Amino acid sequence: MPTTQANATLATTAQAITTHDSEATVTTAPEVDAPSRRHDLLRLATAGSVDDGKSTLVGRLLYDTKSVLADQLDAVERVSKERGLDAADLALLTDGLRAEREQGITIDVAYRYFSTATRSYVLADTPGHVQYTRNMVTGASTAELALILIDARHGVVEQTRRHLAVTGLLGVRHVAVAVNKMDLVDWNQARFDEIVAEFTRHATRFGIEDVVAVPVSALFGDNIVDRSDRGSWYAGPTLLEHLESVPVGSDPSAQPLRLPVQYVIRPQRDGHRDYRGYAGRLSSGVVRPGDEVVVLPAGTRTRVAGIDRAGADGTVEELDVAFAPQSVVLRLVDDLDVSRGDLIAAADEPSLTTRSLSGTIAVVDDRPVRQRDRVLLRVGTRTVRALVEDVVDQLDIETMEQRTAPDGLALNAIGRVRIRLAEDVAIDDYRQLRRTGAFLLIDENDGSTLAAGMADAPDRSIGEGI
Repeated sequence: MPTTQANATLATTAQAITTHDSEATVTTAPEVDAPSRRHDLLRLATAGSVDDGKSTLVGRLLYDTKSVLADQLDAVERVSKERGLDAADLALLTDGLRAEREQGITIDVAYRYFSTATRSYVLADTPGHVQYTRNMVTGASTAELALILIDARHGVVEQTRRHLAVTGLLGVRHVAVAVNKMDLVDWNQARFDEIVAEFTRHATRFGIEDVVAVPVSALFGDNIVDRSDRGSWYAGPTLLEHLESVPVGSDPSAQPLRLPVQYVIRPQRDGHRDYRGYAGRLSSGVVRPGDEVVVLPAGTRTRVAGIDRAGADGTVEELDVAFAPQSVVLRLVDDLDVSRGDLIAAADEPSLTTRSLSGTIAVVDDRPVRQRDRVLLRVGTRTVRALVEDVVDQLDIETMEQRTAPDGLALNAIGRVRIRLAEDVAIDDYRQLRRTGAFLLIDENDGSTLAAGMADAPDRSIGEGI
């Protein structure tokens, strides 16, 4: 167990690692350690085409759950009155940027936080316009549920299919469909059923099985939080009732251990010269002292000697067990060469080590991703040089078919690539483990993110490096 002399160093470092990005996903949403949760936490991302009423729905959800501060509501009412509106425009609660308010569209990802008596929520409000599809990738990268809006007058459109494609590819498990503006189609049940049938058909093509549809009117609050007297034919839950009941999280014990090493702690203080700990955030699984683990990509096996974690009062506590997504420091029995970028994994279910991988990417930069491009690939905390060996194909959102992409993949495009790596990396099948199956492609010249990727089941290490 660490001595008092090293507590300050260990606590400071262990707390600091929670503020760094330790997963290869494009996200700014904060993580919440399980022991600090007062009740369930649901991460959800909203999506919808321009003018579907998404901002109004999110504003209504915040307003009706009493999650709006008085000064925020006063500001919204003042701006609404200046625009000649009779009632507060609740869309202004979410359209915070000046450019958004002037254009009347959402162009950035904004994270909203609210709670009910049984559950807390982190809501990623993502853009609806086609040119900001990359922002939806950002918002949905950590979501467990996607809330997709559809205008009842227009039904399923191209952007709806695009949002479904992103949702399916990112492995979001649950989808709630809010068929909005039902008041403008006289709450016609046949129209609602038609939209839901088409949406479900497309969702199935992307492997999305859990779809719940709710007819709503965000402007008037029908079926958002309170049940509406209109549309008496609908007997399902309100939107909030569904959000409160959908299953969240996963059992850490059902997943193999993964700890991307973010920082090596060696205090080098008197009385504590031999301390060596490996800090990071558990992306999946459970770990206990005595567990056999493997350090990848080297493949060296050892056992866990101890687990340390920063306490709320700044001290360091030694744990008997740790589980995702806690941030911890592992001490190992053997003195191994472990550094930032390595992965500590369960010895009986390790990640595969590879120098080539294939996967699906969503391009998030103005620069296209082309065959033979030299880039940096980041997975977890490891960054290596890489070569885009082949752009296999591109998803055609209109036809939902794969087509060739001779000129590469441009901004907002979704397609499959094959990549060759200069060094071994440990990576998982994204469909099995989202955190350690995700990767980024980075411009090696200026460090900008080019694409967010989702790895297929990786091959074992083959061939030479670049």
